[in-house]
Amino acid sequence: MATDPDMDIRETVTLAEVAAHLKTATRFPKKGVSILCGHVEAIPFRDLFEVYLAVSGAGRWEWRDGKGRVAPKSGLSSSLGRLAGDFLRWPGLYGNIMQEVEQLKSTAFEAPGMAKPACLLYLRTDHSFNLTGGGSVSHTSGVISGLRNLGVRTQVVSTDVLTGVPSDLDFHLCFPQYRKGANLPNMPDVHYSRQVFQFVKNNWSLLAPQWVYQRYSPFNYAGVLLKREFRVPFVCEYNGSVLWMSRNWGSGRLFHERLAREIELLNLQWADRIVVVSEPSRDELTGRGIPSHKILVNPNAVDETKYSPNVSGSRVRGQYGLEGKTVLGFIGTFGPWHGAEILAEAYVRLLKENPDCRESTRLLLIGGGKTLARVQQVLESGKAGDNCLVTGLIPQEEGPEHLAACDILVSPHVPNPDGTPFFGSPIKLFEYMAMGKPIVASNLDQIGRVLNHGETAWLVAPGDADALMNGLLHVLRDPELGHRLGKNARVEAETRYTWKEHSRKIIESADGGLRP
Repeated sequence: MATDPDMDIRETVTLAEVAAHLKTATRFPKKGVSILCGHVEAIPFRDLFEVYLAVSGAGRWEWRDGKGRVAPKSGLSSSLGRLAGDFLRWPGLYGNIMQEVEQLKSTAFEAPGMAKPACLLYLRTDHSFNLTGGGSVSHTSGVISGLRNLGVRTQVVSTDVLTGVPSDLDFHLCFPQYRKGANLPNMPDVHYSRQVFQFVKNNWSLLAPQWVYQRYSPFNYAGVLLKREFRVPFVCEYNGSVLWMSRNWGSGRLFHERLAREIELLNLQWADRIVVVSEPSRDELTGRGIPSHKILVNPNAVDETKYSPNVSGSRVRGQYGLEGKTVLGFIGTFGPWHGAEILAEAYVRLLKENPDCRESTRLLLIGGGKTLARVQQVLESGKAGDNCLVTGLIPQEEGPEHLAACDILVSPHVPNPDGTPFFGSPIKLFEYMAMGKPIVASNLDQIGRVLNHGETAWLVAPGDADALMNGLLHVLRDPELGHRLGKNARVEAETRYTWKEHSRKIIESADGGLRP
């Protein structure tokens, strides 16, 4: 699709910015905008946005995604027609989907056997596009590469190209079709279940998988449909309840919360194996009635060949003027669970109480996301802003050299806001370990079990800025301790927490490899 040469585009805005004005029912104040989105052919509520922009008098606008694809605005009458059609069919769509889910739940069965597969089908069904970094990117590429390194042919069906996963003959793009129901909450995600099922069914003889492995995404049950049709084992990778995450870390209750809950439970009931990254996730599932013998607790891991003490950080240190400084580093997407605000508070206090650290240290924040603005506000108000450098989002492949530019790596995760156990298995933790750098981390659930205080890391009380400051200062003042911590952590990562080892545990869970 080409840009209309007569289009008067004055500035670029994000889809989130447009959505924020629509949510508050205020007129969109700009005209002639290029709206950045995930993919120009997969814009949720597009017709609703189109009508809103037209009523706001936004003049001309276009849609543009991270790959440079461009789509012009739609005509008002066409958008109104599609919007009205979706609203009219909404009750029927919802009712039919709920009926199918209930029928599937009542007919769940376990596969007759789970022999170790020579060929496996990996389903990546998230409607997230153009991702170049973050934990999900590392995890997806890590599991796939781990399986392939074990000699398991791993065919991938995905909504988008994947960073770190070759787009070769074993990669199959199945792009979501945003058609009927595209203006309704969650309906594109639900409909994609059938789209993936039909795609795989049409190519079954080519794919010929002996297992179906799905990284669970909200409102999708393609793995269930494929297991029912072809009687193959279904492995569900479960990274936490989307309902809980939406309520505690997101925008609140999901719109179709009951449907989300039923589809989530449907996947868990039909799965022959459920892979979780932590004991709290296992306990959550058994508390919901899922048999423990189906659940494999498998902590996250790292590509130890890419994240290594041999990686040079000199380019990054030169780029940010870090020569001669002791660099405290944090990498992440700045989610509410990451505790980056606690790190900011700890660093402010470190500089205030130890004036020599103002000249000798720097804080390198690698990445960007939801809480970054608050983090920067804490640093600025605490007169530590000049000592902090923020890289913004970086490509996944640049992560190792950015970590190599640091002298101490920090994992300041905080407890869950509702008091439930922290169910995460932070990938940054294993990347830190593999780099052979000293780590200062929260002593929080799995983090405190993977790391050994005084041996592979220096652990501190989670959510406590004073404790974190003291931990950072302790490692700063004792270079020999830091060297020993980093060396031991590297050995631990190499021997226990590689993606190959992670994937081996999944394969070896076959044939009754799990115990009740």
